Amino acid sequence: MNQPEIPSPPSAPLAGRKRWLQHLPYLSLALFLAAIAALVWLTREYDADEQRTTLISDVLWMEQNLRFHLDRNEVNLQEIGRELFAGQPLAAETEARLASLLNQERGLVQILWLSADGGLLGSIPPRQGDAPPATGRGSAAGDTTFQLARSVGRPVYGPTYPVMGDSYQFEVHVPIWSEDAQPGVVVGVYSLTDLVVRELPWWFSERYRVAVLDADGREIAAKSKVAPVSSRLVYSMPFDPPGHGLTLQITAYKSDTRWIPVLLGASIVLLAGIIVWSVMQLRRQLARRQQAEIALRAESAFRKAMEDSMLTGMRARDLDGRLTYVNSAFCRMTGFTADELLGLKAPMPYWDPEHIEQTFALHREILSGGSAPDGTEVRLRRKNGEALDVLVFEAPLIDATGHHAGWMGSVLDITEQKRAREQARQQEERLQQSSRLITMGEMASTLAHELNQPLAAIASYTSGCINRLQDDQPLDRRELLDIHERIARQARRAGEIIRRVHDFVRRSEPKREPLDLNAVVRDAVGLIEADARKRQMQLRVELASTLPQVEADAVMIEQIVVNLVRNAMDAMRETPTGNRVVEVRSTHLGRFATVSVADRGTGIPEEIAERLFEPFFTTKAEGMGMGLNICRSIAELHHGRLGFELRAGGGTIFTLSLPLDTPA
Repeated sequence: MNQPEIPSPPSAPLAGRKRWLQHLPYLSLALFLAAIAALVWLTREYDADEQRTTLISDVLWMEQNLRFHLDRNEVNLQEIGRELFAGQPLAAETEARLASLLNQERGLVQILWLSADGGLLGSIPPRQGDAPPATGRGSAAGDTTFQLARSVGRPVYGPTYPVMGDSYQFEVHVPIWSEDAQPGVVVGVYSLTDLVVRELPWWFSERYRVAVLDADGREIAAKSKVAPVSSRLVYSMPFDPPGHGLTLQITAYKSDTRWIPVLLGASIVLLAGIIVWSVMQLRRQLARRQQAEIALRAESAFRKAMEDSMLTGMRARDLDGRLTYVNSAFCRMTGFTADELLGLKAPMPYWDPEHIEQTFALHREILSGGSAPDGTEVRLRRKNGEALDVLVFEAPLIDATGHHAGWMGSVLDITEQKRAREQARQQEERLQQSSRLITMGEMASTLAHELNQPLAAIASYTSGCINRLQDDQPLDRRELLDIHERIARQARRAGEIIRRVHDFVRRSEPKREPLDLNAVVRDAVGLIEADARKRQMQLRVELASTLPQVEADAVMIEQIVVNLVRNAMDAMRETPTGNRVVEVRSTHLGRFATVSVADRGTGIPEEIAERLFEPFFTTKAEGMGMGLNICRSIAELHHGRLGFELRAGGGTIFTLSLPLDTPA
C-alpha cells in the first residue's frame, strides 16, 4: 500500500502572506473604529463650529444693533439740540422728545446742553438743589471730550466713569451747528448697565452672557442669568463706540442636552461596540471552525488510512438499496472499481448468477430490517468470475440529524476460512475414522474371541446334525429343529457382532437425523461387552423409559459412548475386581437428552483436569491423546456439551448432553 505524501511546509513568502491575511481583519477593525471615532469627533467639531458661527453671527447682529441705537440717539440729540439753543422756552413737543430719549430702552439717563465755553445751560432731568450733575464734566477726561467734539465738529464719546459705586456711565458730546456757528454741545449721558441690559433682546440674553470689560480687563457691566456658561463658546470684540479700551465679551450658555446628536453618537458607539463584539465572536468562531476543519481533515486522513489498511470490505447503501460508498478493500474483494459500483441498484454486478434469487431475497430482507447478529453468509462472484464466500454484517446508517439514511455493511472474505474449515472437517472425519479403527484394532482379539464362540457353536451343532444324518437311527424332528434354532441364534449373534463392527468403522458423511439415543447406547454397549468381560468389568446400563429423539449422527454418538466406556474401564485397572463397575445412564433434563458414564476409579487430578481435552494430551503410555478431544468436537458439532465431574466415593462421571430441539 502506497504511503500518503506528506505536504511540504509552506515557503517564507506564502507564510508571511498567510500571517498578513490573518491580521487583515484586525487591521480592518482598527480602521473601522478609527473611522467611527473620527466621524464622532468630526460631528462634534462640526456642531461646535456651527455653534461658534451662530455665536459670531449673533454678536455681529448685537454690535450692529447697539451701533444703530447709538447712531440714532446721536441724530436725535443733534435734531433736538437746535431747539435747546434757540433761546426760547422748551415747547411741549421738545419736552416729549426729550422724555422719549430718556427712555430706559435707549440707555440715556440724562441729557445736558452746554454753552460754547462749557457752561451748563440746562439738563434733563434737572439737578436737585445744589447737587452736581451726575456727569464726568469737570474732569480732565470730560473737558478733553468737550474740546475734541467742538474741534472735530462731530459727536465724540468719552471714557467710562463710575457712578454710585458699582454703576458706570459714559458720555457722548454732540456739537450743535447753527448758521455756521456752534452755540454749544449737547451731552448724552449713557448708563452702561441700562444700555447692555435694555438694548439686548430677550432671546439674545437667553443664549449668551454679555459683559463689558474695561481696558484693564475688569468687568464693569454684565447681563446674565444664573446658568452655567460654556468655556469654549466665548467671543470678545471692541466696544466702539464708546471705545476707550472697552471690550464686549459674549459667552454662550451651556445649552440643554441636544438629544438627537447624543443619541446619534451613542447609537454609533453602540453599533461600533456591537460590530467589534461581532467581529471578535466571528473571529473566535472562525478560529474554532478552522481548528475543527484541521481536526476534521486529520480525522478524515486517519480514517482514510485506516479504511485503506482494512481487510474488511465496507459498503453503504441508501434506503432504496443504491450504493453510496465502497472502500478500497471491498473493491479489491470484488474486483470492481468504486466508479463502477457507486450509484448502482440491485442486482449488483458482483452477485453470483447461480444464486441470484437467494441473494435478492436476502437483499430485501436486509433493507427491511438488517442482517442477523451473527452475520449472513453470501456467495458472490468476482469480476474475473471467481467464486467468493463472504460474511455480511449490516447496521443502520444514521445521519447527522439522527434519521435513518440507509445501511452500512461490513463484508468479510471467508473463502479461505471455509476452505480451511472444510479441510479441517475432512481431516477430523479421517481422524475420527482412524480413532475408530484404532479402537477396533485394540478390541480385535476380543472381538475375534467373541466371534469364535458362535462360530464354534455353529460348527459343533452342524457336525452333530451330520453325524445324526449319517446314523441309521430314526431321526427326532424336534431334536433337529432345536439344533437348527441354536445354529440360527449363533449365526445371528455373529452377524450382529460383524454389523456393529462394520457400522462403527465404516467411513461415511456425517448424517444428522432423528434417532433413538437409547438404541445408540445399546449398540455401543453391545460392541464393547466382549472387551468388558475380558477385562472382568461389569457394565450396568440404566436407560430412560421415555426419551425424546435427538437430531444427531448415530455413528458419531456411538463413538463417543464407546470411547467414554473404554476410558472408564482403563481408569479402573487398579480397582479391585468386585468394584469394577461402569454405569451407563440416559436421562432427560430440560431441553437436553444426556448420557452419563461413571466409573469407580481413582478420579482425575486437578492438574490433569485442566488439560484433559487438549489434543495429544494423554496419561496412557500407548494412547494418542485424541480420544476426548474428538469426543468434545463431535458434541460441539451437534450443539451439545461434553463435561465431567468427580463422583462421590471416588471415580469420575462424564456426561454427554444433546439438545432436543433442532439447532439454529
